[in-house]
Amino acid sequence: MSATITAFPRVAGTHGILPVDVERASVEAPARASHLHITRRGRLVLTATVALAVLATVLGFVLSGGSAVATGTAGDVHFQHVTVAAGETLWQVAEDVAPDSDPRDVIADIQQLNNLSTTQVLPGQSLAIPLKYDHS
Repeated sequence: MSATITAFPRVAGTHGILPVDVERASVEAPARASHLHITRRGRLVLTATVALAVLATVLGFVLSGGSAVATGTAGDVHFQHVTVAAGETLWQVAEDVAPDSDPRDVIADIQQLNNLSTTQVLPGQSLAIPLKYDHS
């Protein structure tokens, strides 16, 4: 058994009442598509967010610097090597290889080039001498 509901809405501009079949009206009514409307403030926030993300990415690349590319070929850099004699100190080695330079600067350069954590050297140890002190 099917029931039909009849409603009597007021229609604008008239004083009369028109019957409306609610069951048919709800089925036959066109479906409204929902549209997303973004406000001016929303567009501003979205633009600012995207701009900050792009800026952060660009700054990340710039501040990280360039990347080094390793190749399979060795460079043509040659160093003069000195072998530490028994009882010899790094200070004496520095004075021998660069008599006109401050030994402290020479020692610091030798330590950096040879990756030495201290100034202690062992007899028979081979040390590379920086190119700026090579006078051969």
